[in-house]
Amino acid sequence: MEKELARQLTIIKRGAAEIVPEGELVEKLRKSISSGKPLHIKLGLDPTAPDIHLGHTVVLQKLRQFQDLGHRVTIILGDYTARIGDPTGKSETRKQLTEEEVKANARTYEDQIFKILDKSKTNVVFNSQWLAPLTFADVINLAAKYTVARMLERDDFAKRFHNEQPISIHEFFYPLMQGYDSVALQADVELGGTDQKFNLLMGRHLQKEYGQEPQVALMMPILEGLDGVQKMSKSLGNYIGITESPKEMYGKTMSIADELMIRYFELVTPVSLEEIRDIENGLQEGALHPRDVKMRLAREIVTIYHGIDAARRAEAEFKNIFQKKELPDEVPEYRLDRKDLEEGEIWLPKLLALAGLVSSTSEGKRLLQQGAVKIDDEKISDPDIRLIPQDGMIIKAGKRKFVKIVRQ
Repeated sequence: MEKELARQLTIIKRGAAEIVPEGELVEKLRKSISSGKPLHIKLGLDPTAPDIHLGHTVVLQKLRQFQDLGHRVTIILGDYTARIGDPTGKSETRKQLTEEEVKANARTYEDQIFKILDKSKTNVVFNSQWLAPLTFADVINLAAKYTVARMLERDDFAKRFHNEQPISIHEFFYPLMQGYDSVALQADVELGGTDQKFNLLMGRHLQKEYGQEPQVALMMPILEGLDGVQKMSKSLGNYIGITESPKEMYGKTMSIADELMIRYFELVTPVSLEEIRDIENGLQEGALHPRDVKMRLAREIVTIYHGIDAARRAEAEFKNIFQKKELPDEVPEYRLDRKDLEEGEIWLPKLLALAGLVSSTSEGKRLLQQGAVKIDDEKISDPDIRLIPQDGMIIKAGKRKFVKIVRQ
């Protein structure tokens, strides 16, 4: 049992920012494994906008991992909470959505989430199912289980209160309603982003108040967008939408910073942790080129939402466009004589000079040290490198000098 416990914990903790409290998760898993009864995992989604981007999928990927481990998953589409709108991170009261807007968005959400989740293993419910029947006496009883002082500990509420900005009473009900969802479902674990910590802990608090065993709150990090700085957001334009075309999705992925690649692999792809560690080590040791790793990442992401064939086509199209952008219409050729080679190899600065890309081997070494030389679009910076020239390979020196090697 301990071996299975360790295996599940490793998968569950993958990429997680915080688990509150982790010790309770361990005990819940231990009981689940020994009894054969799966844990009940909850994720609430407010359908306040019709499109999901890659940042939203971080928690969905974690939910899929729970499914693959055999646990029971419930998605709550918050048709009632969405009418208020989550006040998290907001400096003003959010516009209330109509019932028709919420239902239209909910239908789109259901279509999109099953690109990641196993539909046959996913229970989808609306929180109006238990929130709508509450009487006013029930609402008073719910509100009595939390204080205004505690509610004002929320950073967003505290800032608005301090700045004398209005806070509507109905906004206080948002975390109470989300927390009551956990009571209604008797959830064992609730997932959310790190920005949802207050709401997730409210679920723990209310479950205790209603005499239930409190849920564990598992928080996933907020995914940085294409700019590598701010969180992925449609309003900031730094997002990858999961309904975008394969070409667009692939191209956007290729634009992310190299430093984000491992993070994206871990948070938004199903690639195993062992393989991700191998990729990370390969990058650090120089055995893997960042461009090739990023292309693998782009393939993985497009495959999830459009299939492997679409991913391959997107990659071929990207390569074609990229090469056309980098190469002039006519590339001069240099016919390499065998007498220039030593045991089939040649010192690269010498090849640059022979091909007329530099005036001397010294200039060739300098360009290499500056990172201004590429072979078949791969940057080469080692001035001592010796290589076996391949027929048809393209060498670029500086910004505008190109030559195609032709073996005689």
